[in-house]
Amino acid sequence: MMEAVQEDIVIVGGGIAGLTTSLGLHRLGIRSLILESSDGLRITGFALGTWTNAWKALDALGLGDSLRANHQRISGSVANSTTISFQAKGHEFRSLQRKLLLEALSNELPSGTIRFSSKVVSIEESGFYKLVHLADGTILKTKVLIGCDGVNSVVAKWLGFKNPAFTGRCAIRACVDFKCSHGIGTKFKQFFGRGCRSGFVPLDDTTVYWFFTWTPSSSSQEKEIEDNPAEMKRLVLSKLENVPDEIRGIIENTNLDGIISSPLRYRHPWELLWGNISKDNVCVAGDALHPMTPEIGQGGCAALEDGVVLARCLAEALLKEPSGEKGDREECKRIEMGLNKYAKERRWRSIALISIAYMVGFIELGDGKMMYFLRDKVSAYIPGLKLKMAEFDCGKLSIS
Repeated sequence: MMEAVQEDIVIVGGGIAGLTTSLGLHRLGIRSLILESSDGLRITGFALGTWTNAWKALDALGLGDSLRANHQRISGSVANSTTISFQAKGHEFRSLQRKLLLEALSNELPSGTIRFSSKVVSIEESGFYKLVHLADGTILKTKVLIGCDGVNSVVAKWLGFKNPAFTGRCAIRACVDFKCSHGIGTKFKQFFGRGCRSGFVPLDDTTVYWFFTWTPSSSSQEKEIEDNPAEMKRLVLSKLENVPDEIRGIIENTNLDGIISSPLRYRHPWELLWGNISKDNVCVAGDALHPMTPEIGQGGCAALEDGVVLARCLAEALLKEPSGEKGDREECKRIEMGLNKYAKERRWRSIALISIAYMVGFIELGDGKMMYFLRDKVSAYIPGLKLKMAEFDCGKLSIS
């Protein structure tokens, strides 16, 4: 067997949660190693809505102002006949380019922090340490193992979590650059049809991000369009009803290489109620912890929260010097307590986000007379519920 390489903290996954956790630790003077299975930063997805809670996390990391400079502030939302002003309610919302966010996070990390093309195949216990086996035969021995490896997380499976459940719904996402002013203003525009929902958000003066969520009639219909951008575009145009010409024009002007489709998955909230978010010196964050549907726009925001909270809790455990012969044992205990503290802070927040996102999606994408009736009755309350979820403050990085 190859000799194990010692690493204090190994983070599996170089997405939003993994990079945020690593940068938070770096800001507090603690080194970590990120294992990313792809050969570069994972920038698929184009953009993500960043609410007030996300900007508080980015400010804690020292990145807020530089990212604000390149992304337009959205003044409010328009959905059917309901208009909500974000600024009047004290909220900050921008649609943030995923590529720019990941680059901003990774550029602040020391050289060598991210190891690309490093796929984890198994995890083995070695006393308190964990042995992380990679596909290339490398073995890493680590004091702390953090799973930020997405919906198909190897670390989450090791902790006992099941694969996320399929909602029966899918999302088509795209980005279009008009090379000149798009002219749709500064509001987030949403439209609801029969079993579908679409949204259009300006990123800046020339670029628009849009999404379309829908319920396929069968698994075969889902597979038909999965790798066919032309069919995705045709489907969206066929299902858009009663939308202004400029909105339809956004879809028509989208290049085929700027469209992707994916099934929507989520973790059953009761799994987080009884499951192990952390165990010994292992924990999960981001989509490995709380995969959720996109209806309240909190997936990426929650990953940023996770990273700040986890870095702070872990630093509290690691920055205290061990004493005496029992130093290693004391450090192991403090690591376990730090991760338990993180899990306690994130459990109910994650449960609330998953549950509300699923409920909102169920109502907004429901089809049939009864669902239309329910949507009409509760639609006035949904924007307030979304804003309520964005009021969360993950706190600063400083530790006592």
